[in-house]
Formats: sequence, structure tokens, C-alpha cells
Amino acid sequence: MTVSGTSTLRADLLTREYPPEVYGGAGVHLEYLTRDLRRLAEVRVHCFGAPRDEPGVTAYPEPAELAGANAALRTMGVNLAMASGCAGADVVHSHTWYANFAGHTAKLLHGIPHVMTTHSLEPLRPWKAEQLGGGYALSSYCERTAIEHADAIVAVSGGMRRDVLKAYPSVNPDRIHVVYNGIDTELYSPDRGTDVVDRLGIDRGRPSVVFVGRITRQKGLPYLMRACQDLPADAQIILLAGAPDTPEIAAEVEALARDLRAARDPQGVIWVQEMLPKQEVIQVLTHATVFVCPSVYEPMGIVNLEAMACETAVVATATGGIPEVVADGETGLLVPIEQVEDGTGTPVHPEKFVADLAATLTRVLRDPRLADEMGKAGRRRAVEHFSWSRIAEDTLEVYRSVL
Repeated sequence: MTVSGTSTLRADLLTREYPPEVYGGAGVHLEYLTRDLRRLAEVRVHCFGAPRDEPGVTAYPEPAELAGANAALRTMGVNLAMASGCAGADVVHSHTWYANFAGHTAKLLHGIPHVMTTHSLEPLRPWKAEQLGGGYALSSYCERTAIEHADAIVAVSGGMRRDVLKAYPSVNPDRIHVVYNGIDTELYSPDRGTDVVDRLGIDRGRPSVVFVGRITRQKGLPYLMRACQDLPADAQIILLAGAPDTPEIAAEVEALARDLRAARDPQGVIWVQEMLPKQEVIQVLTHATVFVCPSVYEPMGIVNLEAMACETAVVATATGGIPEVVADGETGLLVPIEQVEDGTGTPVHPEKFVADLAATLTRVLRDPRLADEMGKAGRRRAVEHFSWSRIAEDTLEVYRSVL
């Protein structure tokens, strides 16, 4: 390896998600980071799931011996196989706790630097105990061990950097580098077509609020659904929401959806539970009056960038890294939130948060000119500040810093 000759550097990226098996922001991040990083270095990807046809990508199934075991334990089994596959790399780069154990193990096994990107933090997602049971202790162990021993940590926002130092005070601040998530502004751009919105039953003559995300505590969907009770009567509410974390939150959201339809025009509440292809989501975002991100925990919130790139105004919670993406009063409006200091992100005053969310959404819904101006400003901001080519270059600099 020659540090000055970037073409000879081999970086192995470790991740649970990779196309076509992508369900969250980390998978989107890996897709585009890999594409642009390959222009600067040799890149190999190690991921979970079914075999991939893409050159340089190796997928690992769960060990048959762990069939039926706790999900976190099965994840650790995959991680061991991934670590073995990193022989010959100059640096390993893991993403999320699902692959952090592989990165740490590869560092020890092969004697190579480990860089990890923090897309979220387990101490700030205690509700994951609902989903993982005793496996939450294992996922926390994987993340803590990796983050305390990694050669460099990439935080996807300044807010995430602060969270890392708060959750893991033994980490040297000098090892944390802020490299933002990015957006493909050629793919995510306004789609004025109408075939998708018409098929979904969206009335293009009505103002609309769109939510896109998984049904999980951190995304704040129950708060949004309560806020929607107080939106203008002509507003259409479009929820592209699926993949619930637990049966409990699934049941809660289903009950709230029934209440919402009972209280409002049933045709004005559209809930799409299956994951739509990107291009269809882009068309829905393009036709929305406002995109809403009611998250109570969001290290950056790449979905806000996606909406901005589609020229859609954004209303989002002022938490985590969101204020670094959404320029308040320019590309959207931020909803203030005071949160309980127990790691859950729960609002101290949930009724106030719900009321403020409703009032902020109403302000944009009732002012089409404001929504249009914010949408155009959001597109400009996405193009100018969040390109993947810049992010790949910044990531390569992090690699160089540990070699």
C-alpha cells in the first residue's frame, strides 16, 4: 500500500444492508459511498443476506448452527465470518452495531486499522430492548467495544459527535471526524409525473403532508398521527410507513390510524405499508406540500435531504443532526423539543410537542408560496452541500489519518 497513491489503498466496508436489501438510511449511505469511493480506492463490501452479483461484494448468510438463536447472537455469528473475509485489506470500515463487531474483530485478527461510522447509538435507543430482548445487551456490547477501540470514528453530524462523547466519555474527541451523509441529487430530483400519485389515490388538488419512514420509536410517527388530528380539514395525510419494529408499536399505529380516519375525511388519510421503489417515493415527495420528520432521535436524517432534493419544504424536529441539514426558516421549519434525559428521546411535554408540530405543519399547508420558496431553497442546499463525491473524499482522508 502507498498512502499517497490512493488507487492502491484497499478499504473493506462492513455493513448489514447493501442493495438490493436496503431498509434504512445506513443502506442508502453504503450504496452511494461505495460508488464514489471506488473512484478513489479499491473497495470491497461485506454485507448480510443473499449472494450479490456485483463485483467486489461478498454476502454472508447467518450460520446454520445459530438458527433460532437470539437475533443479536446471529448477527455476531455473521460478523465473525465477515472479519475472516477481510484478509488483505488496508483498512476496515464498519457501519452500525450490526457490523461493528466484525470491524473490531478484523482489526485484531489482521492487524489493520478500524474506522467505524456511527449512524445511531445503542444507548440512545433503549426501546430496542423491546425488539431484541436480552440481545440488546449484546448489541450494546458490540457497539461499545468497537467505538472505544476504533482507530477513527465518523459521526454523520455534529450532533452525532456530541452524542458519541456523551454516551462514551472515554473516547478521545480527536478520533471523531464529522462527515455528513449525502444525497444523489441526480436521482433525487423533482418528478412532475402523476402516475404514482394517481395510483395511490392522492388528490393533487389538495395540500398534503407526507411521512416516509419505518415504524419505530425513534421516528416519532405516533406523535405525528396525533398532530394530524388538528391539521386543516382539506389537508391530505400520506404515510409511507412500514416495517414495524415490534407488534406493540404496530398495534399502536394501527389504532391511531383508525382514530385519524374516524375523525377526518377517510379519503384524506392514505397509509402505504409496503416499501415503494425509490422513483415512486420521489414522485410522492415532489407532489407533497410539505414533508414531515417527527423523529425524537435522528443522528442526521437523510430522508430530509431526499425531500429537499425533490424541492419539497420540510417540517422536522429540532433534534440530533436535523438542524444541520434543514435550514430553519429557509428550507423548512424546525419544531422545538425538550427531551427526557434517559436516552429515549421522549418529549418532556408530549402534548406541547404534538401541538407545536400541528401548528408548524398548518403554517406551511396554508401558505403555498412559502412552501414553494422553501422547496426551491432546499434543492439548492442539497446540491451545494451534500454531494457524495465530497463525502467520499472526506472519508478517504479519514482512512489516511489512521494508516
